[in-house]
Amino acid sequence: MDAIFRRGHPIMFGALILFSIIEMCIAAWLTSRYNTRHNSLNSGLRARVRYLLFTSIWSIIFCSGYLVIFLVAAGSVLAGVASHFLFLTVTWILWLAGAAAITQTLGGALNCGTQDIFVYCGQLNALEGFAWLIWVLLTFALIAVLIRGIKSAKNGDGYSGALYDA
Repeated sequence: MDAIFRRGHPIMFGALILFSIIEMCIAAWLTSRYNTRHNSLNSGLRARVRYLLFTSIWSIIFCSGYLVIFLVAAGSVLAGVASHFLFLTVTWILWLAGAAAITQTLGGALNCGTQDIFVYCGQLNALEGFAWLIWVLLTFALIAVLIRGIKSAKNGDGYSGALYDA
């Protein structure tokens, strides 16, 4: 299990950073278009796109921080199970809210060939898809940290134990 965390943590957090950057670019582009052209369907759609912009920036900053801490100071409290669990839970809730909100606004998914209500249909579909993808990745990461936390607690290390044994 330790080898999985040593290899998997950088891969998982790298993927989260990459997809969050993609999500940020799409959301920033849409926000820019809505601000300059005033052509969003309504203020709710504009607010949801801005929320996903915030959530993606949040993820980029904190996932990068946790990745650096994991690689540099693996034994610190910030690299521990409890810290990861807290961060991943908050981030998981943020992404769930954002993905569900944009999905509700778009009515599930847009068929760009048949609809003429939403401008930037393809970008909105991509925004929704990447939001759900990031949420799924966070779900897997959260499950892995929960499993490690249970193992750490059973070993007597408590929930502030390291993600892997040195």
